[in-house]
Amino acid sequence: MIHVLTIHWQDDRWVDIQLTYLRRHMQQPFQVYAFLNGLPQVHRSKFFYSSTEPIEDHAIKLNILADIAAFGSTEAEDLLVFIDGDAFPIGDIISFGKKKLNRYPLIAVQRIENGGDIQPHPCFCLTTVGFWKSINGDWKAGYQWKNSQGNLITDVGGNLLGILRERGIGWYPMLRSNKKNLHPLLFGLYEDLVYHHGAAFRKPSTTIDRVRLTEARAGRYRLKNWLPDAGFLSRLKAMFVPMRNIVEKNRGLSQKIYEMIKEDPFFYRYFQQPGDFTADIRRPP
Repeated sequence: MIHVLTIHWQDDRWVDIQLTYLRRHMQQPFQVYAFLNGLPQVHRSKFFYSSTEPIEDHAIKLNILADIAAFGSTEAEDLLVFIDGDAFPIGDIISFGKKKLNRYPLIAVQRIENGGDIQPHPCFCLTTVGFWKSINGDWKAGYQWKNSQGNLITDVGGNLLGILRERGIGWYPMLRSNKKNLHPLLFGLYEDLVYHHGAAFRKPSTTIDRVRLTEARAGRYRLKNWLPDAGFLSRLKAMFVPMRNIVEKNRGLSQKIYEMIKEDPFFYRYFQQPGDFTADIRRPP
């Protein structure tokens, strides 16, 4: 049995999309366990198990769902699939996962492109019930690592990374496979088998957006011609408002891709064609 664990938060647009892609690409019987916070009650009947308990922490909700699925499982080799509400398979992820599990006890997305995030990320992770129970798996933040800027950080998946490192357990990182990138992190394909929209349930401001903006601002401060003139006020304003512009651009792109997903079941092929992310955050619109 495959136990799929997911979370939908304050937006029900992704429920039917995710379930449709799961049915299309899961090659074995599966059950979906979900936290549905802020969604109409009608959706609860679509899941094997659902909860609307007012828990806000994403990692805690994942841990609870894993405990429930593991408790009800009768086989240590049953699969646990952690997946974000705005993520879904676009290929035969189970056959791929089973092959990888012959060598690694856990496979998960690794978002190095997000400023050096090296931890397993729960937008997609696959392992077995037996392995998760044996390590007392934990998605909470806590364990730290150095990001691309050399700073110690932690985030969801941090403790899982710490557990794996402490025990010397290798895992398989699923890396971004986009040929076309409208954004360096959002709208991501992983191994051409999983799509993650990203930031569908929160403000679309990402770590890599903030890193790029910080670098751009540092470059501005070094400009020798930073003196009052006709364009001084507009440049000064740009120093303080570009993140707002970036967020609005990300939100616009998100809506366009969402419409693509609704209209075209093979929308992901768009990201499998060559093309680069060309937006320049140093010159906000």
